[in-house]
Amino acid sequence: MMAAQSAVLGVLGDRLYKLQVSEGGKYAALAENNRVSTRLLAPPRGRILDRFGAPLAANKVNWRALLLAEQTADVPATLDRFSSIIPIDDHDRARIERELKHKRRFIPVVVRDFLSWDDMARIEVNAPDLPGILIDVGTTRLYPQGPLLAHVVGYVAPPNEKDVARDQTLALPGMRIGRAGVEQFHDAGLRGTPGSVQMEVNSVGRVMAELNRQEGIQGEELGLSIDLGLQQAVADRLTDQAASAVVMDCRTGEVLAMVSNPSFDPSLFDSGVSQQQWIDWTNDQRTPLINKAVAGVYPPGSTFKPAVALAAMQAGTLRPTDRIFCPGYLDVGGVRFHCWAKHGHGSLDLHGGIKFSCDVFFYEVARRTGMDAIAATGHQLGLGTVLPIELPHQRAGLIPTPTWRRSKGKHWNGGDTINSGIGQGYVQATPLQLATYCSRVATGRAVEPHLTRTVGGIIQVASEPAHFKPLPMPDEQLAALRGGMFAVVNEAHGTAPKARLPMDGVQMAGKTGSAQVRRVSRWLRESGHFDSSRLPWEMRPHALFIAFAPYDAPQYALSVVVEHGNAAAEVAAPLARDIMMDTLNRDPANRKDAPGQRVADAE
Repeated sequence: MMAAQSAVLGVLGDRLYKLQVSEGGKYAALAENNRVSTRLLAPPRGRILDRFGAPLAANKVNWRALLLAEQTADVPATLDRFSSIIPIDDHDRARIERELKHKRRFIPVVVRDFLSWDDMARIEVNAPDLPGILIDVGTTRLYPQGPLLAHVVGYVAPPNEKDVARDQTLALPGMRIGRAGVEQFHDAGLRGTPGSVQMEVNSVGRVMAELNRQEGIQGEELGLSIDLGLQQAVADRLTDQAASAVVMDCRTGEVLAMVSNPSFDPSLFDSGVSQQQWIDWTNDQRTPLINKAVAGVYPPGSTFKPAVALAAMQAGTLRPTDRIFCPGYLDVGGVRFHCWAKHGHGSLDLHGGIKFSCDVFFYEVARRTGMDAIAATGHQLGLGTVLPIELPHQRAGLIPTPTWRRSKGKHWNGGDTINSGIGQGYVQATPLQLATYCSRVATGRAVEPHLTRTVGGIIQVASEPAHFKPLPMPDEQLAALRGGMFAVVNEAHGTAPKARLPMDGVQMAGKTGSAQVRRVSRWLRESGHFDSSRLPWEMRPHALFIAFAPYDAPQYALSVVVEHGNAAAEVAAPLARDIMMDTLNRDPANRKDAPGQRVADAE
């Protein structure tokens, strides 16, 4: 009997020793985990500022209700009880159930966002009946400028399942991912590093107290080259027209303003776009969701003529003093190509060809030079290429060649070259490309556009003109183009007198362009009754203008495209004049004393 008792005591003693000594640390840790619940916190997203510190994207406080599945034995019952207090529609219920299915039980799921004080009070009063529900404070994205910079800044939206599969931290409540603009391009840096919070919970998982909170590290602050004041001025000039305008510092490549009309409210994507809103956007023929500056492609029309002339000079098929006679048409292969001036321009050199925008002059120049040479020069000037700007969804446009045409299973003929010589046919360019092209002609350097000035306070791009390599073109050739563009605006009988700057000692050089979107028959053209302004809006020509100023020491270049604006000289040229005046008067590249105002509740 004594032996049996001794054996039992020995087993108990050994077990106690293991529990208290050998495995004491293990069980202490388990007990602590039962008492303390730790979860990750989404970090605040980095702010986006203009060149003077004005906020373009910031954050504001957002109260929300979360569900922690591991703290409730019956998730559907908890959701049913929550819905009886604060209604959850079928769409949100399906979203919650989908997220619960794909997330681990210790990762909270957002049940309801943007809670009011009344909502939070009702949840707290009913807390005993809502196991697993907790109120949390986070941030939501704020766009103080609304539609004004939607296409440049972009927007954020909740991550989808593919995003979470690539990065598990995106499953945290409140995490957002950039879907457009610089929000998308710089998404990784803007996200930041998650924090954590330790909470004391009772036996049923109810939070009793917060023990320790370690806030996440906010994403990097991003400083753009955009001047908010100039952006607003350009938008005001364009009014409600379907149009785009880009203003660049042609010495440094900084984009100072980029407007695409119409626009949209980017904040809607954070909270969720309604089906009706999406239908309205996608059915609008003016395409408000597309950034026309980088993704809108247009025939450049006569704005392309200086590039054709430069290609000819490089190829040796044209000298600035060579003269070409314009009788009002050019016959090639049995087809008559008309000049916009019915009775022609007579004998012209390069200066006159650009000044009067003579179609026949550039038909003949293109015919002599060939499309391969024209395309090569166009690419050197930034046309038909993807430019290195910090924006997604950019389109390359097109400078067509016979090889490209053959790749489509089609034949290239002489008429294709003739049409391309005046920026029609298959030629396509974006407003950003046109502004870059103008910057390169103005400076003689391979200027590259960019939007990012600073990341985390560190300057990203050198802002000296010498940062860009000289173009492989003789300066006298570029000077000939500049002289012709000067004549367009400032000499008698130029095509754009309305672009002349009313400023003492400052002159602007530019080039008009009217790009047809429908073919005009010879009979209709010669009838004398054709008036494109009477056509339906979507069938009128686009109106374009490119310009740089001051002429004798170029600082700024711009492009303006008014969709179906009809007459470039009457519509686009005055707009370019006014925008250039706004730019020169503000002189944003040299102004250092105008810090932007920061929004108090957008930290």
